[in-house]
Amino acid sequence: MKIEFRKDYTHSLLVPTSMGIRLTPPNGQPVHSSDTFIMHATSAESNVASVSSYLGLPVKVLTTFVKGSPIARFIKDNLASRHIDYEAKEVDQGGPWGYRHQINIADSGYGSRGPRVHNDRAGEVGRTLNVKDFDLERIFGKEGVQVVHLSGLIGALSPETGAFCLELARAAKKHGTRISFDLNHRASFWKNREKELHEIFTEIASLADILVGNEEDFQLCLGIQGPEAGGKGLADKIESFKGMIGRAKKAYANASVFATTLREVVSTNTHLWGAIMAEGDNWHVVEPREITILDRIGGGDGFVGGLLYAILKGWEPEKWVQFAWATGALVTTLYTDYAQPSDEDQIWSIWEGNARVKR
Repeated sequence: MKIEFRKDYTHSLLVPTSMGIRLTPPNGQPVHSSDTFIMHATSAESNVASVSSYLGLPVKVLTTFVKGSPIARFIKDNLASRHIDYEAKEVDQGGPWGYRHQINIADSGYGSRGPRVHNDRAGEVGRTLNVKDFDLERIFGKEGVQVVHLSGLIGALSPETGAFCLELARAAKKHGTRISFDLNHRASFWKNREKELHEIFTEIASLADILVGNEEDFQLCLGIQGPEAGGKGLADKIESFKGMIGRAKKAYANASVFATTLREVVSTNTHLWGAIMAEGDNWHVVEPREITILDRIGGGDGFVGGLLYAILKGWEPEKWVQFAWATGALVTTLYTDYAQPSDEDQIWSIWEGNARVKR
């Protein structure tokens, strides 16, 4: 199948996001016993966007910055280095107890010791993302966007961000922009807001062309009946996922692509990595293959980023999931949470299992 995109566009990919920083001890050491940390700019949504931006497509993020913050400057410079354009509201810090950018404190783990992640989102400026701060008619109508990618993390961050994502989806639909929605359920975000968020997520999903999520995401975000109880093997898991997606297709007929990753952790540095994608009535399965992990964070975002790039390029559907699998694998070899592919060939070499030196 072929997904059609509008031909008059300024942005191939548009993502709303709340930017922050990640602090990581070097050499796989634990946070609590480290006194040295590496700082990276990060967000799940900009991680997705980086695949397309590094490979030459025009990408833009909509976000918020703390006015005058050195962390904001660090993030802006990082986005520029990733070839990502941004449009943002500048928000006054409001004193020492006011707004700031989120902090993700996470080690990489090593061997038998798994990674640990601590999210510090108090005072997060991204929670103020508001549809009133952006001219959606200009962005979608005059400039033009091929795909807008929405994440459940942003949709559930605050009532304002939920309304923002919903209005983005509505504007995208109005102007012929394709919609990608990664459900990304987080229990702590949904606490005491289940009815409100279910309604928002249901409408966005009803407008989406591409839906990404695992079994838990589809059940908890959209109320889709989960996989049937049965065997625990890979074949059983794939078949149970197909059954759940069949139910999702009936409920959300507008979507033509459904995808999820498969991961089995052997050790911190060795995973079995696979993927499943439904495209129309066709299924594409990458059975889990062993990959070596330097840092696992961002692998799922890399998968989505690779999937969207392949779809935007107009390739055959079989290649969509292959490229997505390989971009996810690429991210796990990097200390950054986002892929930095040098070219398409580097990613296809990963898919082919070719790790020989290239001179």
